[in-house]
Amino acid sequence: MSLGEFDLIYRYFSALGRGPGVDLSVGDDCAILRLEPGERLATSVDTMVEGVHFPDDMFPEDLAFRAVSAAASDLAAMGARPLGMTIALTLPEADELFLHSFSEGVAQAVSEYQLPLVGGDTTKGPLAICVQVLGALPLEQALLREGARVGDRLCVSGPLGDAAAALHIMEGEWRPDPAIAEDILERYNRPRARLALGRELLGRASACIDISDGLLADAGHIAAASGVGLRIDPQAVPLSNALRQHPDQQQALRWALTGGDDYELCFALPSAETLPEGCFQVGEVVSGSGVETGLDAVFARGYEHF
Repeated sequence: MSLGEFDLIYRYFSALGRGPGVDLSVGDDCAILRLEPGERLATSVDTMVEGVHFPDDMFPEDLAFRAVSAAASDLAAMGARPLGMTIALTLPEADELFLHSFSEGVAQAVSEYQLPLVGGDTTKGPLAICVQVLGALPLEQALLREGARVGDRLCVSGPLGDAAAALHIMEGEWRPDPAIAEDILERYNRPRARLALGRELLGRASACIDISDGLLADAGHIAAASGVGLRIDPQAVPLSNALRQHPDQQQALRWALTGGDDYELCFALPSAETLPEGCFQVGEVVSGSGVETGLDAVFARGYEHF
């Protein structure tokens, strides 16, 4: 007998809703979360659709972890403390093997990010995952896209371009050695939201955004919101050791600048602040507008849905 909506929720997801800020989780009309004195709520929602945001043969466990990481990355970009999340899952059918594996990936993300699953919904239709995240911010502090000032350093939290390279591996357009392929595919399947770094940057960085649509596109949002220009040194953009094995380093750089789906943080850091460990300066904030790289216009766009 096929499972109904509430059976699906209780069997696979009801045990994932416990957390220190959770007063009421899965099982009622709403979840109830608790803010500490002097805090305010931050919330964001992210949707992934099969064939648009992920290939149709992706393992459900990886798919779940990646969907949660992408949404949690928005909390990281604001410097928010994670409180909880909800997931709306659209499924072609109630496939218990899929749901078991998917719930394992959600459980791993809940544990890694301390982000309880406090509610959600299931419905029938083409496969899609919608994750809403909720976090807490101090009343007077938040990382925003606006705030970068001329003279600040432009920085990123880690190597870029692996997610875009992974898509080309999956499509058979690049066939590296198995060990290299495994490293790069892991970055696509299991991106890590930089929640701890986001909270470390709170009150230190002057502006911040997560890199979901490509460094140039997302840095452009900081430039526009802050009313400044950004100058990026392409040679300073970090690549992973695996991506440095690509025979065409110009192509690797294109992926790093425009590929997206890396979910690293891009932030402006005043000169008086120490660069956090593991981060890289890739440029500077200058007067003017837009993002300069000194490269051909072919590098000028990141991912766009429409």
